[in-house]
Amino acid sequence: MMNSQSKPWQDLEDDILVEEFTGDISEIVVYNDDVNTFDWVIESFMEVCKHSFEQAEQLSMMVHFRGKASVKRGIFDILRPMKDALCERGLSAVIETIKV
Repeated sequence: MMNSQSKPWQDLEDDILVEEFTGDISEIVVYNDDVNTFDWVIESFMEVCKHSFEQAEQLSMMVHFRGKASVKRGIFDILRPMKDALCERGLSAVIETIKV
């Protein structure tokens, strides 16, 4: 049994490091085109961005009906290879900085 005065979470707080983000957040924006099929776009989002099928399908619909959609957010250095991979697959993708 635990001592009622013991507070184990206090010990854990001393061991936890908080990583603060000081850079800008970016996003990959994919634009609609008349070339790529829904299946190819969904497959690309799943393989490159690691989205689930459902998420990739919803994003592909957003790209189609809205003309563009933000498909991934994060740090520029992590997003750049993803954006390049999407472009290599024939998708029209850019990285934009999010203003906060």
